Amino acid sequence: MAAMAGMLQQSGYNVRGSDSHVYPPMSDFLNRLNIEVRDGYKPENLEPRPDLVIVGNVITRINPESQHLATTDIPYISFPQALAHYYITSRTSLVVTGTHGKTTTCSLLATALYRANLDPTFMIGGILPEFGGNFRIGNGDYFVAEGDEYDTAFFDKVSKFLYYQPQISIITSIEFDHADIFNDLEAIKDSFKRYVALMPKDGLLIANLDDANVREVIREAPCRTVGYGLSKAYDWSLDSIRYAGGKTHFSAILKGELFGEFSIRLPGRHNCLNSLSVIAMLHHLGLSPDVINDGLATFGGVKRRQEVRGIEAGVTVIDDFAHHPTAVKETVSALRQAYADQRLVVVFEPRTNTSRRSIFQQEYAMAFDGADLICLREPMPLTTVSKDEHFSSSRLAEDLCRNRGLNAAAYADTDCILHYLEQTLTSGDVVAILSNGGFDNIHNRLLEMLKKR
Repeated sequence: MAAMAGMLQQSGYNVRGSDSHVYPPMSDFLNRLNIEVRDGYKPENLEPRPDLVIVGNVITRINPESQHLATTDIPYISFPQALAHYYITSRTSLVVTGTHGKTTTCSLLATALYRANLDPTFMIGGILPEFGGNFRIGNGDYFVAEGDEYDTAFFDKVSKFLYYQPQISIITSIEFDHADIFNDLEAIKDSFKRYVALMPKDGLLIANLDDANVREVIREAPCRTVGYGLSKAYDWSLDSIRYAGGKTHFSAILKGELFGEFSIRLPGRHNCLNSLSVIAMLHHLGLSPDVINDGLATFGGVKRRQEVRGIEAGVTVIDDFAHHPTAVKETVSALRQAYADQRLVVVFEPRTNTSRRSIFQQEYAMAFDGADLICLREPMPLTTVSKDEHFSSSRLAEDLCRNRGLNAAAYADTDCILHYLEQTLTSGDVVAILSNGGFDNIHNRLLEMLKKR
């Protein structure tokens, strides 16, 4: 929604918005754009009367501002409807979707297109420091969209990506997530099947065939499909992954033959796979291996994706958005590789509707291998489910200690975690803070605490 506001303002519209408890980096981003944000939801926020209201999916039917909107004749649409109408329809739509890796993969793709002088337009779910935001309006033919499977709005309960008119698309993975809107994995797969059915006959679907759910969903694709993954049997595969000099180097194999050697400034096999899907798309668009590598190698990362927030007293503090157990596992593994000789401290906040339920209680117990020390915040309880359905950080800590041989403990709140870290951290430690929210500003508070040593 912040990116949508920024794009519309840049396109000449007068934009303001309502939100509750906006936190960095988005609050800083909106301030730089001089977009007014009214804190909280109130009927008077619709004065003076706007020409159009774009409603985000966090807004419910009982939201006081949406209730007042319903009593007026002010036109309103959802975020994906607005994005399609104003920006996608006139361009070739390149969509990256899947449970994991969407933001990083989109960012790699957009950066590589920009470096290749193709002047793309994009909207991405994370801030790209190189562009100073998470959107760009270009004059080229391509629109790069992050295809989110989450729902559209309270008045339109379908996945957002169904509005994105995909012509060339990447599917990175499919797992159960978003328990607040999907009943089970089958419901998610059904939504992805609807998405695949939107592909035009002359389109291209680039799919991670390592994932059985992806293989199932693309089975009846109306267009050509290209597979990528770890197996040499796929159209595209990886070889010779190695980490050196602060970069991950790998070979891309196309139909059994070396296509090219590539480097990225991101750790982890999962980021090599994300990059491989981008290589496949850019090859389809006609770019050479050298041009593609120039784009990938210069990519500087995304805020909140293995982002180094600072180093104080010899302690490196990293921020990452990981919250699903698979994402947590891949992130911990990647950081273990990148900081092989340093103590890795992982701080995890279960914050999403899914992670605060017991659905992945067992899966999280397999996600922290490689961490030397694990601090778990007890989640805020969900009022919509019974107590026995709540996720327990204390139980996870016990499982990690007893079954995985790891050093883990649960804490009641952020203050308790910070107090423990103050007593424990030493020079050379790496602290990875995993959360999809603001986490009570723990990153800045930790850095300030370390600075005073």
